[in-house]
Amino acid sequence: MNEHVTSPKASLTVGELARRAGVSVSALHFFERQGLISSDRTSGNQRRYRREMLRRVAFIRIARSVGIPLKDVAEALNSLPGGRTPTRDDWQHISDRWRRLLDDRIRDLQQLRDDFTGCIGCGCLSIDRCTLFNPDDRLGREGPGPRRLYNPEPTDQDTGRTI
Repeated sequence: MNEHVTSPKASLTVGELARRAGVSVSALHFFERQGLISSDRTSGNQRRYRREMLRRVAFIRIARSVGIPLKDVAEALNSLPGGRTPTRDDWQHISDRWRRLLDDRIRDLQQLRDDFTGCIGCGCLSIDRCTLFNPDDRLGREGPGPRRLYNPEPTDQDTGRTI
């Protein structure tokens, strides 16, 4: 963080950046605490943001809108040399990597949807063939009755993991 901004016209106040980026001031403060954006300080200790922070905030918003976790956004931004703002080539590389993650997530959600439909059809989440909450009738080995109500976090007897 620099102590002084050299040219006021080359920078934005926190309110200006928030308005231009379409986010709240508190969101900018949060992004800054997370190391996603940075500001300089005036001699009066007021934040001033370089205009390139608009692109970084847009990058963050786009990533978050498709469900990319902030830790992955931070990792991508931190991988850029000198903490610079992503270029078009950077975005192409990062978005290609994220596309694979999104494709995996879509495939997982489709599988979940398909498994979930079977549970909705029967109205019971602990029948012997429920692939979502009771694969291979694991709950049946724990005893009779509504096992998930008796023990909200049942464990798999074979692995000891929560089902």
